[in-house]
Amino acid sequence: MKAAFDRAMVWMVDHRRFTFGMIVLTTVLSIIGHVRPHWVRGLFVSTEATSEEKSNEKTEPERKAPNVGGVFQIAGESIIVAESKQFFTPEGAKMMRHVVETLEQQEHISGVLWMDRVPMLNIFGLPEPLFPRSEASAERFAAAREKAMKHPLVGGQLLSEDGETLLLMVGMDRDFIRNDDQYMGGLRELCEKAAADYPDVKVQFRVTGPIPAWLTAMQAHEANQVKYQVIGYGVIAVMAIVLFRGFRAVFIVSLAPITGVFWTLGFLKFFNLQDNPFNDVILPVLVSLVGLTDGVHLMVLLRKLRASGMSEREAARESLQQVGFACMLTSLTTAIGLGSLVLAHNKWVQEFGWCSVIGVTLTFFAVAWIIPLICSTWVGRNIHKGIEKSLIDKNLSKIGGLIEWVLRYPKFISAAGIVSTLLMTGVSLTLRPDERRSNSLPEHSEAYQALNHLDQVLGGLESSDVELTWNSKVPDESPEILETVIEVDDLLRKEKEIGYPLSIRTLVDALPGTGPASERMGMLELLPPQLKRSYYRPEPRTANVRFRVQDLGIAHYGPVFERVEKGLAEIQQRHPNFTLELEGDAVWRWKNLYQIVVDLASSLGSAMVIIFVVLGLAYRSVPLGLISVVPNVFPLAVAGVWMVWSGYPLELVSVCAFTVCLGIAVDDTIHFLTRFVEERELTNDVDLAIRRAFGSAGVAMVMTTVVLVAGFGTVAFSDSRDHHIFATMGVLTIAAALFGDLVFLPAMLSRYAPRGAVKREVARK
Repeated sequence: MKAAFDRAMVWMVDHRRFTFGMIVLTTVLSIIGHVRPHWVRGLFVSTEATSEEKSNEKTEPERKAPNVGGVFQIAGESIIVAESKQFFTPEGAKMMRHVVETLEQQEHISGVLWMDRVPMLNIFGLPEPLFPRSEASAERFAAAREKAMKHPLVGGQLLSEDGETLLLMVGMDRDFIRNDDQYMGGLRELCEKAAADYPDVKVQFRVTGPIPAWLTAMQAHEANQVKYQVIGYGVIAVMAIVLFRGFRAVFIVSLAPITGVFWTLGFLKFFNLQDNPFNDVILPVLVSLVGLTDGVHLMVLLRKLRASGMSEREAARESLQQVGFACMLTSLTTAIGLGSLVLAHNKWVQEFGWCSVIGVTLTFFAVAWIIPLICSTWVGRNIHKGIEKSLIDKNLSKIGGLIEWVLRYPKFISAAGIVSTLLMTGVSLTLRPDERRSNSLPEHSEAYQALNHLDQVLGGLESSDVELTWNSKVPDESPEILETVIEVDDLLRKEKEIGYPLSIRTLVDALPGTGPASERMGMLELLPPQLKRSYYRPEPRTANVRFRVQDLGIAHYGPVFERVEKGLAEIQQRHPNFTLELEGDAVWRWKNLYQIVVDLASSLGSAMVIIFVVLGLAYRSVPLGLISVVPNVFPLAVAGVWMVWSGYPLELVSVCAFTVCLGIAVDDTIHFLTRFVEERELTNDVDLAIRRAFGSAGVAMVMTTVVLVAGFGTVAFSDSRDHHIFATMGVLTIAAALFGDLVFLPAMLSRYAPRGAVKREVARK
């Protein structure tokens, strides 16, 4: 297999026009993917509707609903959190009304919903403001506060139990939105300016909500991404120039992974995979780092061969013969390992598996085609200049002393490597999946602080629902509807982490009178239409019970939602004409994002097993495949222990970091093992083969580690939590991978590498 591969690589160097043509063809196809993907997409992605979709026809005529919106329709944009101890005072009441009036005068604000504007729950439907007039007595304000807390749409919804936190739900008219700040800081400034007219009232305003939180996360992500990408890539470039002692070599090495990323992102559009969320950062980082590692190994050998007197073409041919197979093997193992993600349950993870296979494959060809082609021409004439000044080459003998020490105590070091890897892996397995919405927000941001405050005083800002649907056997005014809602409401109230359930039961209970559901169902007609339709819609036969959840993480709410779903199943058994579904963003994250993390983690384990099997087959040696386990698992276990020690759960960003780090860690191990196998065929002395393998691959291993640690290290100082975790895990994993390859791998080869089979090979030669 290796001989055939070597011949193919040499053939490409000897037929440079063909290789150049393949580069041009692949680049043109990638450009088409970036610009006009539909020209090719039809060959891979069918746009015809499936037979199942075509057969989906309505079996029942749809009843037309009245044109009445829900009362909380405008609550999903920006939310102003006001904090004061003086809301229920004459000056406080005037201040808040003045703030609301100021907001509503702005053309980009369509409306403000707050406690003084909620629909009144009286049988006459008369307006009844909750805030008394400013000249009212202190007793009147105290009574107003008590009344507000009893209102189902105010107490625990728009007003905290202590009466010191008040929410203003701001609806925005997007036709007049000029910039993102109008959703965030602009609102706060308007409130502060209006409140300044009442200097005796101490009040604080903060803005949060779905859109401000999303904008804050995106702005922080983009600012950090651009800033630290520039810093990180700049540090990598400087370090590479210093270590290579030549700009031309750095340019050629960098060109291959850059081209690989460009090809990858273009080709993904042919398969309609470009919108996968992992493709923004994770895939380009994975592809570029795998390509950079292979490119450095290839370039280091090329420079050595050129310095020894070989011509440009001879050096290119010989380097591909010595390193090309290892580069192919690293790409193959990474592609197969990450390709196992296609077996996951989640579509995003499946697509990421295919994207990784495409990216790693294209990047291998970019490295194998571009670097030898350029170096075999006049451009590569002087790539070896400065090699005698290389810091790594000059100090390799010092690192070689470490190898000599390892070879003196292989039994002890091998045992230490196996035991430490097992222990740290056991600690890492204690990690549990989790995710919080605020994780994407900088801790100093206004949106983060407001969300954290609302968790404490209002049971969270985010809401979820239990949606009830019933079939045509249930009349619109059936008491069973209210009975079922009551059972759901009671179920939710049993859970401490679930706050303030709101439904038609809550609204009916706020009306005068008592009695069973059969008598009170008719009282729904006394409710304001927009309020009733927020929780009960007879035309589609649906009702819902809304509740609040805190931002405690999906791991915390997992058992809660499981108990609720079990209870809903029992209620549904008692009411067979009803269907009960738990819905909402928090529920979606529990069901889907949790599964994404589990899928990625389990697929990562499968990837490691597959990689080791492939290595055993490639080297035709089960012992070598098993030996490769420790130096590749060890760096991941180090990162896992750091996460446990730091108190981080297993999140999407950390699992993605594990995925990228596995792809990087396995590269140097494969290059070292490949050189060892080749040297082992020339000598019966295993330790001598190890020394020679290190002499051949050691420079590139140390160089890639130094460069990547420097690049990742700069990003570790980012104030973005996700960037900090990703970069710190990268630094730890890459550094630990070098330690494993220079300490544990030589020791285990010296201790457990096969001997008899190699001797027969030598004898046959």
